[in-house]
Parts: sequence; C-alpha cells; structure tokens
Amino acid sequence: MPPSERTAPGPRFASRIDVDLEPNALAAAFAARRAAGGRILDLTTSNPTRAGFAYPEAEILAALASPAALRYEPDPRGLPAARAAISAYYAARGESVDAEDLLLTASTSESYALLFKLLAEPGDEILVPAPSYPLFEMLAALESVRLARYPLEHAASRGWRIQREALEAALSPRTRAVVVVHPNNPTGSYVQADERAWLEALCASRGLPLVADEVFLDYGRGAACETSFATARGALAFALSGLSKLAGLPQMKLGWIALAGEWRVRKRTRERLEFIADAYLSVGAPVQHAAAALLGLRDAVQRQIRERVAANDSLLRERCAGVPDLRVLEREGGWYAVLELSEEIDEEAFCVRLLEEHGVLVHPGFFFDFEHPGVLVVSLIAQPADLAEGIARVIESTRPV
Repeated sequence: MPPSERTAPGPRFASRIDVDLEPNALAAAFAARRAAGGRILDLTTSNPTRAGFAYPEAEILAALASPAALRYEPDPRGLPAARAAISAYYAARGESVDAEDLLLTASTSESYALLFKLLAEPGDEILVPAPSYPLFEMLAALESVRLARYPLEHAASRGWRIQREALEAALSPRTRAVVVVHPNNPTGSYVQADERAWLEALCASRGLPLVADEVFLDYGRGAACETSFATARGALAFALSGLSKLAGLPQMKLGWIALAGEWRVRKRTRERLEFIADAYLSVGAPVQHAAAALLGLRDAVQRQIRERVAANDSLLRERCAGVPDLRVLEREGGWYAVLELSEEIDEEAFCVRLLEEHGVLVHPGFFFDFEHPGVLVVSLIAQPADLAEGIARVIESTRPV
C-alpha cells in the first residue's frame, strides 16, 4: 500500500476527556426537530440576552469604549478599579468584602477550574450537592478530580435542606472541598443560617474549604439566608459570582472569586491563587474597565428578570394547581422551577415525546441528579406566552390517553 493510502495512527487523548460524545435521546430529538424547521417552545432557556429583556444598550456600549482598554496592564487578580467596583457591589448589599480578597476570572466555570487546581491533586474528591448544576461533572473531570455527592432532601413543610448525616458520611480522606450552590440551581433553595453555621464549623474542624456558587444570589425574596459566603469567618471560603446572572450579561465574560476566612489563611491562599491566575490572565481589559458601569446598570435588568420570574412562577402554579400527578415545588430564589410528576413516568421518554409531538423542550430531572424519577425543570425567564402555551401542553401530556 502506498504511504499516502495508509491510515495514520490517531492521537492519544487524555483520559480526562474519555467521554461519550454521542447526543442523548433528548438532544437528538431537539436537533432533528430544529433541522426539520419545526417550532420549539424552549422552556429551558438560561440566556437572558435572548429572553426579550430591554437592556440599556447605549450605556453598555459606552462603558466598553474606554480608551484605557487599549493598554495592556496585566494583573493576575484583576485590575484594581474592577475589583473596587465589585467590592462596592457587596457594600451595597450591606456586606464588607475587601478588594484585596477578590480575584477576577472569565467565568464561574473558570473559577471552579482555578480552585480545583489550587485545592486538589488528581484523584482527590470534591463534595457537591445533588440535585444541582450538571456541569460539575465535566469541570471536575477536566481537572482530573472526582466528585462525591451529598443529598438535598425536600419536605413540604420546609423545602430543600442539606442531609447533614449524609454529607458527613460522604467525607473521606481524599475530600478537599465542600461545594454549596446558594441558591441552588435548579431547586432555588438557599443555605439556611443554621445550615451555614454547621457547615462552617464542620469545614473548619476538618480543614476543608467551602466553595459557594452564588451566581443567583440576588434573585431571592429578601430573606436573611441570602447573605453571601464572602462574609464567612469560621472557615476558609470562596464565593463565586459574576456578571452573567448578576447583570444578565453572560457575553461579557467577567466572574470573580471572593476569599473569606481567617486573614492569615486568606493571605496564603490568595498568594497561591494569584500564582495560578498569572499563568492565564484570561479576563479582557475592556470588560474590566467597564465593570463599575456595568454593575451600576444591573438594577434595571435585574428588575425585569425578577418581575418575569415572579409572574411566570405565579402562572405556573395557577395552571398546575389541581392537576393530578403534577405539582410545582416551592422555591426560594433563582430562576428555575421544579415540577414533580408521577414517579412511574419515564422522564426522558416523556421529555422526548413532549418535544417530538408538541414541540416543547423541558429538562428531565436526571440532568440535575435528582435521586427519584418523574421530575421536570423549567426556566422562569422564558417568554410568558411560551411558558403558558408550553405548560398547557405539558399538562395535556400528563393526562391519561
């Protein structure tokens, strides 16, 4: 065989990306319907820039036009003015976060990547809640660390709460951090004050850092439990947030890590985190110079999102009230809603049928590691007309034929 016709050996890929890249049944059904030009009522949308909100466009564009953005002034923690703007955001919440304890990243995903590098050796474990954010698995795999899960349990009288005994049982000699999502995505539950005190004491006694994902922190109902972990003092803590949800600007690619805890530990941690960040310097100059202005514009966008979420939540509960084998679980914050159906329902098959026959896209619960079947997750920032029509079709699909 001529050399040109021989099959060259393929590259050897790292085990951390030894994943199944074939689309699941729901993704395949979505691709097929879109390719066929079929209408899709997307009740999973998480992109606020495509949800019909009015943005102060002139002000946003003006903020990005600073001549200072033409200069390259690398700082591994982020430009001082940008960090000062974020410190001011916390101050407006009534919380004190020193700009020196902030490190800027391009996204919350990058924040996780930096922290996993900082805290864990390959094969070490990070403890995460279930149900919760489905991207954890991928982010951990890319850093060659493993996930261990602790359950949240739901009770009608008190909502979602941490199963404390199960969390303690999940700790192992290889556990390197405990993650909380505050409020949780998708359950919308905040870590309550008593849970927080218990967690901080537990982590301090074990020498474990707390990592608090707070991207939805501002989308609650004004309860005391909405205090940021950036104010933690009992244990080393990292609070993660960014413009993506806070200002409804995911395309700006500005996130941050706020360090909290005893000051000597913070100092040592900050030095090492800065060393890692210096290898990437990933945050663009324009968004850093615009940070103060963009944060100053957040109220106008947040107000619209909160109003949409509240209206859609009411609509959802009104439409589902009295529907057999379908209930909307209580939520404390965020912009998702969890629906429970009969546990006999195969949720993946149900979601595929709902999309193929009715053109409605919802998330099946197993995407978020719900421990029991028969769960759907819908976005409350969807267009109200789409949600109303989509939920009507969901209800119709739950009725016996």
